[in-house]
Amino acid sequence: MKKNHQFHLVDPSPWPIIISFFIMNYTSSLVLFFNTKNTHPMTMFIIIIIFIMMMWWRDIQRESTFQGNHTMYVMKSMKYGMILFIMSEILFFISFFWNFFHHSLSPNIEMGLKWPPLNVQSFNPLSIPLMNTIILLSSGISVTWAHSSMCNNNLNQTKKSMLITILLGVYFSLLQYYEYTSASFAISDSVYGSTFFITTGFHGIHVLIGTLFLMHSLIRIQKVYFTKNHHLGMELAIWYWHFVDVIWLFLYMTIYWWGK
Repeated sequence: MKKNHQFHLVDPSPWPIIISFFIMNYTSSLVLFFNTKNTHPMTMFIIIIIFIMMMWWRDIQRESTFQGNHTMYVMKSMKYGMILFIMSEILFFISFFWNFFHHSLSPNIEMGLKWPPLNVQSFNPLSIPLMNTIILLSSGISVTWAHSSMCNNNLNQTKKSMLITILLGVYFSLLQYYEYTSASFAISDSVYGSTFFITTGFHGIHVLIGTLFLMHSLIRIQKVYFTKNHHLGMELAIWYWHFVDVIWLFLYMTIYWWGK
C-alpha cells in the first residue's frame, strides 16, 4: 500500500489536447486576420484558450493542494515535463534566430544588399530596448528573491518580490506596445519587418504568459497554498520567467544591437 501511494499518479487530463486544437485554430485565424482584417475568430479563440488555461490550472491546483496527489514521483515527472517544454521553446526561438542570421549575413538584391534594408529605420538599441533589458534583468533578480524567500518560509518577502516581478513584466509589455506603435516600419516591410515583429512579438506573448503564470502563483501564495517544501507551481513559473529573460538577452544582442 505504501508503494502504491508513493507512485500514485494523477488522473489523465483532457486539457492538453483540447488547448492544442484551439491554439492551432487561433494560428489559422491569425493568418486570416492578416488577409481579411477580421478580428472576430481570433478574439473568440483567444478567449477560449484563456478559459481552458484557467480550467487546467484549476485542476492542477485541486490535485496538488486539496487532493494531495502531487507526490515526489509526480512532481519529478512534472519537472521533466517542464524541462522538455522549455527545450522545445528554445528550439522554437532558434528557428527565428536562424532566419535572422540567414538574411542579415547575406542580404540579397531585393534588400539593397544591406541589413537593415534600404529605407528601413531600425530602433535605437540604447532607447526603449535597453530599458526593457534593464526591466527584465531586474525582474530576474526579484523573482530569484521570491524563490529564496519562499525557501526560507518568509511569505511576506515572497509576496512583495512576486508583486515587483509582475509589475516589471506588465511594464515591459506596455513599453513594447509603445515601441510597436512608434515603429517607422511595418511587418510587411521586407523580411526585416516580418523577422522583427514575429520574433519580438512571440517573445512578447511569452512575457504575457509568464506574467499570468506569476500572477496565478501569487494568488496561491496569498491563500497559503505553498510551503517552503512544496511550491512546485511557483518554481516552474520561475523557471519559465528565467527562460523569457535569457531569450530577451539574445534578442537584444542580435536583432536590436548587432543587426542595427
